[in-house]
Amino acid sequence: MGTQEAISKIIHLVGGPENINKVWHCMTRLRFDLVDDNKIAADEIKQLPGVLGAQLQSDQFQIIIGPKVNGWYQLLQDALGTDSRTATSEKTKERKSLVSLFMDTVSGVFGPIVPAIAGAGMIKGLLAGLIALKLVSTKSDTVMIIDLIASGVFYFLPFFLAVSAAKIFKTNEYLAVAVAACLMYPTLIDAAKALAAHQDGAVSALWLLNAIPVSVFNYASSVIPVIFSILALKYIHQAVDRVMPEVLKTVFTPTLTLFIGALAALVIIGPIGIWLGKMLAWCIEGLFGISASFAGLVVGAIRPVAILTGMHHAMTPIALQNFSDRGYDMLMPMMFMANMAIAGATFAIWRLNKENRTVTLSAAISALLGITEPALFGVLTRYKKAFITATIASSLASAFIAFFGVRLYGYILSSIFSLPAYIGPWFIFALSGVAIALVLSFTLTTLLVGREQKP
Repeated sequence: MGTQEAISKIIHLVGGPENINKVWHCMTRLRFDLVDDNKIAADEIKQLPGVLGAQLQSDQFQIIIGPKVNGWYQLLQDALGTDSRTATSEKTKERKSLVSLFMDTVSGVFGPIVPAIAGAGMIKGLLAGLIALKLVSTKSDTVMIIDLIASGVFYFLPFFLAVSAAKIFKTNEYLAVAVAACLMYPTLIDAAKALAAHQDGAVSALWLLNAIPVSVFNYASSVIPVIFSILALKYIHQAVDRVMPEVLKTVFTPTLTLFIGALAALVIIGPIGIWLGKMLAWCIEGLFGISASFAGLVVGAIRPVAILTGMHHAMTPIALQNFSDRGYDMLMPMMFMANMAIAGATFAIWRLNKENRTVTLSAAISALLGITEPALFGVLTRYKKAFITATIASSLASAFIAFFGVRLYGYILSSIFSLPAYIGPWFIFALSGVAIALVLSFTLTTLLVGREQKP
């Protein structure tokens, strides 16, 4: 069975085009928002060639494909057709919980832009390593050029998020970018920098008509303000379009939508989003306040389960907020440890089990390269003890690196090839953490699962 035929089967097995509200993808999964979840034939979908697993999680049906997911998504879009997607977009279903809506939003918004932020983050991490080793001068033109390549994505992240969020919320992408541009306008950013530097004449707010305050914040690299602003823009656009006479819609609908949407973002949503982002970071910081090792134990323990349930994207905004506020992040190294622990446990199963060795080895290598779904869904869910040992190793390795303060200065994929990004004062501890995660999970799995253990 070819991929195209498998796609056709998937559409049929999720209830047909009329049952599909929305479909998108992240790094490894096709994600469906369906009208009626009872129409899903999950067991049959799991048997399709190329499908690594399938699950209904938080009112979202996820089909795990692996690294080839983008190709599958393109074929799925072609199979559904524009007319089909438009026709089904207005279907309704039972109201989702806030958790489900949050997970849908985060995975949908961040999935498509991960290649950009991961690539830029890798360059940023390598540059930090070169500077730490004193191989390049911080004041050289070379560093300036590489830094602008690496930092541009993060500085202008609101634009990327605006486009991605507009696609998820089904609103005009160009109006979304226009709202993000208002948040990123130099007048506001310069005022925020002056306030942060305590310069004479700095103000904490700008006033519209001497009555409406626009709080001064630097929204460069921000996450939550933009996403919520674009969500609001969707409903503002719908409301304006609904009351606007047909003859005036072409000119005045976008005009009023942009004006109201930008004001809402600047006056209400942006400031609230800034503080929500800080609160998320403070929650994680609270764990570190108790103990860095304790934070590592907790984050390392929940990471494999979060990946398994598709909720791991919830940590991405926190990590990005840390990069924005502090210039570094300690969560992503823990995610790295989790991936290495999963890889170690899968390599152990490959060594122990004589069946499906090619599939298991491929899954283990994929985990080593930062893609853990094949290992989790294809291997470790069949060996519960192996999953437990991977969780233990992830937790202990994360606690170890947290104790020594291992951190990153840019968003990167949690792959073995990410190690050069850690070059600097914490490199030896990051390397030791990887060794702990791999060796401990491999050893514990070998001991607990046993050579003769069958799935």
